[in-house]
Amino acid sequence: MIVAVFGSALPVPGDNLYQEAQILGELLAKSGHAVMTGGYSGTMEAVSRGAAEVGGKTIGITCRQIEDFRPLKANEWVKEIRQTDTLDERIQILTTQADAFIALPGGVGTLAELVMVYNKMAISSIPSKTLILIGKGWKQTIRAFFEGQADNLNKNVRDIPRFAPNPEVALEIISKLNSGD
Repeated sequence: MIVAVFGSALPVPGDNLYQEAQILGELLAKSGHAVMTGGYSGTMEAVSRGAAEVGGKTIGITCRQIEDFRPLKANEWVKEIRQTDTLDERIQILTTQADAFIALPGGVGTLAELVMVYNKMAISSIPSKTLILIGKGWKQTIRAFFEGQADNLNKNVRDIPRFAPNPEVALEIISKLNSGD
């Protein structure tokens, strides 16, 4: 199974979020899952590193438009690079070509990816219904959205995101959802 992981580009080795992302990549790979990320720095690098260091498959979706704006290259832990021309094409791949989706803490780009996946699940335009959000920040964000938009959301939409405090619980959720329990 391919698991797309979204998260901040800012953490560096030694940061708590970097370490958490590295653990997530390792746990996913040890469970037989390939990881797909945006391919660059921060949590994308850490997830890829964690998976690669235990022999897992790593896929990075990079983008010429981003690289023209900022001189970046795919991180060294990505073994399969799929480069797109535009950010829209990159987000399209990241939000459709995985079997499950996990969001670590992140900024505007992470939020955009999360909302795109969430919407596609809500309208059933992708088969996956596995969206796991790691960290209390996402729980607070989604709870505020649910409360602020209560009259505009049906129960099915509210049931899509699952929340996990850490990578270990996220892996338990993936395992449970994919075993049919």
